[in-house]
Amino acid sequence: MTIPNYQMCMLPLLKFYADGKEHSFREAIDALAKEFHLTENEQREMLPSGQQEIFDNRIGWARTYMKKAGLIEATKRGVNKITQRGLDLLKKKPAKIDVTSLEQFQEFKAFKALRHTKTDDEPELELNNKTPEETLEGAYQKLRTDLAADLLQKMMTCSPTFFERLVVEVIVRMGYGGTRKDAGRAIGKSGDGGIDGIIKEDKLGLDAIYIQAKRWENTVGRPEIQKFVGALTGQRAKKGLFITTSDFSSEAEDYVSRIDAKVILINGETLAQLMIDHNVGVSTVGSYEIKKVDSDYFSEE
Repeated sequence: MTIPNYQMCMLPLLKFYADGKEHSFREAIDALAKEFHLTENEQREMLPSGQQEIFDNRIGWARTYMKKAGLIEATKRGVNKITQRGLDLLKKKPAKIDVTSLEQFQEFKAFKALRHTKTDDEPELELNNKTPEETLEGAYQKLRTDLAADLLQKMMTCSPTFFERLVVEVIVRMGYGGTRKDAGRAIGKSGDGGIDGIIKEDKLGLDAIYIQAKRWENTVGRPEIQKFVGALTGQRAKKGLFITTSDFSSEAEDYVSRIDAKVILINGETLAQLMIDHNVGVSTVGSYEIKKVDSDYFSEE
């Protein structure tokens, strides 16, 4: 089953509180996960940022909206119970509860006004049933995807020498290769049977990683990887890194999964994402912090 959006969670959530008892947020999440027959994997599916489970986030916003409408109330931190208004609404046996139906309550309309939202012009997050975090992270992922595509295009137009330097920069930023000077000397110096260079696995040089970096447009197939693995065997090496601006065939990926040597395949998309993660070839134009109310600060106990 697809994870229900936050508006689909509102009525089941209010029914969960219908017993009039106090319930923690975790109890509500667990109960609705059973209600929607979610698998463990679905419950653990994360937002793109990896900071929170999608289902938890959606239940959280369903709870917030119903609190703003006066249907449930907080009795203490992380604990809620239904209000008389919530009970009265359930007696009417509504087919659903969503943002539009919550607008019958003045408190909710006031809440929307504080958010600079017109009641006759629903924001995008309400039209597409996404929570604010999902909308923000979706926009971020779109920007990141477009940036990765631009980086790939730039890499395809640069010289082989520049591409080798770029690979060195990414590897060093990730914590491999010792110093940039050491890694720079290692890359592009071997030329031994499919090996473009050798770098240190760590700054102490406890082990070596053999590199092949290819600025290609065509898919890298199994024969190329076999050639690289053969070169590793000739060096009695057990670790290799094959980097390309293109992609790898399924046969190549299957092959490296069944050999004794540890060979990591990095395609163009992954390389571009690593460049973004480690600030290689990109610059920051803006940053945003996501904050929430600190309930402990307002506690007078």
